[in-house]
Amino acid sequence: MPPKSQRRAPSSSSGGLANTYLLAYNLVSAVAWASVFARVVHLAAKEGVQNGRVYEQTERYARLVQTGAVLEVVHSLVGLVRAPLLTTLMQVASRLLLVWGVGYHFPETTRDSPAYASMLVAWSVTEVVRYSYFVFVLSGQGVPRLWTWLRYNTFFVLYPLGVASETWLIYKAIGPAEKRNEYLAYGLWAVLATYVPGFYTLFTHMLRQRSKVVGKKRV
Repeated sequence: MPPKSQRRAPSSSSGGLANTYLLAYNLVSAVAWASVFARVVHLAAKEGVQNGRVYEQTERYARLVQTGAVLEVVHSLVGLVRAPLLTTLMQVASRLLLVWGVGYHFPETTRDSPAYASMLVAWSVTEVVRYSYFVFVLSGQGVPRLWTWLRYNTFFVLYPLGVASETWLIYKAIGPAEKRNEYLAYGLWAVLATYVPGFYTLFTHMLRQRSKVVGKKRV
């Protein structure tokens, strides 16, 4: 799903501390997601994506890395960043559902699915670009032109890929969920229904961010 908007620039000593914290946070997050991407690609190339190896070797680590993104909501809530709280909450909540509610609790439908690998690829590439982009911004050294292009163009492919993978995994989990509790299955159906307005909200948010950057470059 799409990244959030620009980080707030520091304006005081406390702002300088916040800048240092955000720089470290984004750097660690970029490295963590790069590791997820490397693991998935290595395993997929070596052993394929339908034998459960990608899931077995990455599920726990990817779940840990994504859970750390709860801090994104905190950052937005306390005003540490300018990211809209609603879009941030939607993104983080949907991903937590996937790693905890689906991947962790329904391995029987997730383990051998190529959608699990494609989801992690979409997420990890998006996050490596996003977090490293903010590392450049917060370092004050400027953002390379290539990174700006990646930041505001790769979502055209990665976002639909991620959403398609996520919805497929949720759909496949409905059957096993219904056997445990029919209301759990209803809940997953309800989540699927939110993907239509959610896709529109988050995708148009990123389009607006892209138009601001492209507009500035044309002036």
